[in-house]
Amino acid sequence: MGKKYRIAIVGFGKMGKIRASCLKKHQDLELAVICEPNPVGVESGISVVADYRKVLDHHVDIVYVCTPNKYIAENVCFFLNHGKHVFSEKPPGRNKCDVAKMLEAQRSNPQSKLKFGFNHRYHQAVLDAKSLADKGRLGKILWVRGIYGKGGGPRYDQNWRNEREMSGGGILIDQGIHMIDLFRLFCGDFEEVKAFIGQNYWPANVEDNAFVMLRNPSGQVGMLHSSATQWKYKFQLDIYFEKGYASIAGILSSTMNYGTETLSIARNVYDGEGYPLPNPEESINYYEEDHSWDLELNEFISAIKEDAPIQVGSCEEAYKTMELIEAIYRSDQHLFSKTGIFLGHPYEKSHTSQ
Repeated sequence: MGKKYRIAIVGFGKMGKIRASCLKKHQDLELAVICEPNPVGVESGISVVADYRKVLDHHVDIVYVCTPNKYIAENVCFFLNHGKHVFSEKPPGRNKCDVAKMLEAQRSNPQSKLKFGFNHRYHQAVLDAKSLADKGRLGKILWVRGIYGKGGGPRYDQNWRNEREMSGGGILIDQGIHMIDLFRLFCGDFEEVKAFIGQNYWPANVEDNAFVMLRNPSGQVGMLHSSATQWKYKFQLDIYFEKGYASIAGILSSTMNYGTETLSIARNVYDGEGYPLPNPEESINYYEEDHSWDLELNEFISAIKEDAPIQVGSCEEAYKTMELIEAIYRSDQHLFSKTGIFLGHPYEKSHTSQ
């Protein structure tokens, strides 16, 4: 069967448990140790430590970092510098300064693989839409539009994700970063940014809404609304081409809060003079199973076994995505000057330190 890889998971909350369940499907992967001060739901036979440095005592090959954002860079750099392969959850730290530290550690340890968990790229609706775009049958992409929102929940404002020191930001860095990553998947790098960042409802020191406009050198525009006051959970990604459109609605998740995942595709119909007619007929694909976590893991393990570059979620790509997130935060000067909510924000600090 070949080498059996020993795995550690640092942080055993919701994401740590999801990653553990994926590992069970691989006979050549063994979950050896979990680092968690107050572990719940750890299966018998798996060692538990409270200090991440003690993970090294268990002779692991791969470490999953599933901690709050504040601790990601510290953990990732530590394990890379000790020769381990590392998979980290998104976002890649709190700011691009955090990512720069990890990028430096990776370059100092080229034998170790580092991958970040942007699993939305592995959803089948996204894969099918990207294949459609790459084939060019609908022409070039004109613009993209994304809505990604959730509606809070019990003690929502007291979650660590809404504490700036722990998370680096609010709904944009927590959830909107997935949509920003998808925008970059379809349109590449954006250079112009305009945004309104709002603290409209939740009594936290981070944003609960971000309204964003982006434009790349080719003139393609991306429009994003990332919201924590979307009382009905919503995921929508629209990709409009010269000759039609593709629209992803819903995204499969463990809670199914976002409903069924679908991909609607329409090709323009033209009149006798070559003008596109409105409301072209759609074909709709429905997706019932989420294989994104498994596909993500498979790509990571293959990169390790074959000593191949990380294709999705590389540190270089994570840096570019975080750089764009940082630019979005900086772009709302009205928020900085009038409310002071983001004065001293980690994003501003990292900007001056680079």
